[in-house]
Amino acid sequence: MNPPISPPRRPIRELPDTLISQIAAGEVVERPASVVRELVDNALDAQARQITVRLLAGGVRLIAVEDDGVGIPADELPIAFKRHATSKIGSLEDLESVATMGFRGEALAAINAIADCAILSRTADAQAFMLDGRTGELRPVARAPGTTVEVKELFYSTPARRKFLKTDATELAHCIEAVRRHALARPDVGFAIWHEGKLLEQWRRCTDAQAAQTSLDQRLGDVLGADFLARSLAVEWTSGDAETADAYRLRVWGRVGIPDAARARADQQFAYVNGRFVRDKVLSHAARSAFEDVLHGQRQPVYALYLAIEPTRVDVNVHPTKIEVRFRDSREVHQAIRHAVEAALAAPRAASAEAVSPREDGLRLNGQTEPARPLYSTQTPMALRAAEATPPAWNPAPQSAPWRDTRPGMPVRELGALWQPAPAGPNVGSAPQALAQQRPDRAPPEDWPLGRALAQLQGIYILAENTQGLVVVDMHAAHERIVYERLKTQLQEGTARTIASQPLLLPLTFAATPLEIDTAHTYAEALQTLGLDVAAFSAKTLAVRAVPATLAQGDAVELARSVLAELAQHEASTVIQRAHNEILSTMACHGAVRANRRLNIDEMNALLRQMEATERSDQCNHGRPTWRQVSVAELDRLFMRGR
Repeated sequence: MNPPISPPRRPIRELPDTLISQIAAGEVVERPASVVRELVDNALDAQARQITVRLLAGGVRLIAVEDDGVGIPADELPIAFKRHATSKIGSLEDLESVATMGFRGEALAAINAIADCAILSRTADAQAFMLDGRTGELRPVARAPGTTVEVKELFYSTPARRKFLKTDATELAHCIEAVRRHALARPDVGFAIWHEGKLLEQWRRCTDAQAAQTSLDQRLGDVLGADFLARSLAVEWTSGDAETADAYRLRVWGRVGIPDAARARADQQFAYVNGRFVRDKVLSHAARSAFEDVLHGQRQPVYALYLAIEPTRVDVNVHPTKIEVRFRDSREVHQAIRHAVEAALAAPRAASAEAVSPREDGLRLNGQTEPARPLYSTQTPMALRAAEATPPAWNPAPQSAPWRDTRPGMPVRELGALWQPAPAGPNVGSAPQALAQQRPDRAPPEDWPLGRALAQLQGIYILAENTQGLVVVDMHAAHERIVYERLKTQLQEGTARTIASQPLLLPLTFAATPLEIDTAHTYAEALQTLGLDVAAFSAKTLAVRAVPATLAQGDAVELARSVLAELAQHEASTVIQRAHNEILSTMACHGAVRANRRLNIDEMNALLRQMEATERSDQCNHGRPTWRQVSVAELDRLFMRGR
């Protein structure tokens, strides 16, 4: 194959303005949705309260964005299409503390270079004018206060770019998604999307009288659906001292989906920084790491998170489309996001569930009304009636016959010790104490969200009855979570915070990058805490001399590389905590009660009460659910009652 022939040298010269704008358009305008995003940004900066987007052919033939903002004076309209013309910034100080959605001043010029554009605008106290982007003609028109930007025949001057567009339906979907992202950030603004003269989406603005959280919840429900609200938890987290005038404050709020709402794809993850939708690895990693203990497999969490931070502490001028940001202190942001999401997920949903009577007015059966059944009838199993007659007490002593295990190495006292009542901490709330400290007549069923135990099924599941119907509990998964959380608490409160290590007979060396060598030197103490001994062997080589004892059979070099990469990107305490949790999870799995273990009613009730008082008890350490609710209405449908 012949080598390529170098083109002849050309003289250095300035590019014409049209070509410069077309090059900029290649960075800013990828598809019609890019134009929609830029124009909606401008409308929001103009203090619009209602934004309407009109499209033809998925935005290829026409994109018109109308707003009721402050408008543009007539003498400023001819400047709007010039490169690097903007009213958003005027100095370096403004650029370092951007508080608007747009600021580059090149979007309209780039769009006008590849499409036929026009601007109609009017201020509150002046005549409306229209500027033709092709000819520069300015003429008076009739319009209410606000601005309309029309973009026709996108990419008509660059036909090669137009060939890369997808079908009209695909481009329309991207345009709708662009508006949805804006709508999620601004519940105080109304949005409408029209296509080919038909109204596709409309989200009305929330009234000024509504509270901020109420208006956000309403907008999230309108855009993402009522199911998102029903299966999500509110997030609220603030760092900094509000009483100090110069304190650095960082606020995180929004909603995160419960683990059961996780999806196979990361298509419902919305992160905003000062009202701007972004795709940022720090934010996504922080949110995902908060779900480590409660997500199963590779499923992706669902969330809409909003971060408010000082504009001087975040750089939004790192990408032409303004979809990426850079934080001055990314680790602090990472910690704030993770703590905010973890705090929302920590409280067990069972402890906060409302006890709702399944049927209040009775059930229609064969044309007649059948009175609602009592929660506990006279046909209640004898074992449960006996448990109600006397205060159930938990005795972890070896004489507890149902817990006796004849397997070698598993004495009864070890299992019993795991059932000691957990003390009520600040995150436990008013959850009931162990059954040994309560009498049933003082603890009505409404106070027990997971209800009273009825029986054990196949040695795997516990069946319980609460005010809503039937509760099915996976006893091993539930006990595994209880033990895991207790071990984490003991490790955090104890003095021994170092993972046991095992020296290698022969050190393993590997070629390391300068960053890995610097990380190993900087975080030597953190590596020792994790049970790893990694030190420089030469100027370009690292040696692994010890690994955690529980991971002695693994790939020591790969383990060292992954830990060094984590330490280089995230705070050392986060990496140490994750390593601790992985080892404690393995210990909890082996220490939890196994299947086919016979339990009596007292022991089953004790497990239910522990679940109500344990953080994250709705999922086991591997993300599988620990309990499920089957309502009376669902049971009635199974047996066709009332039909």
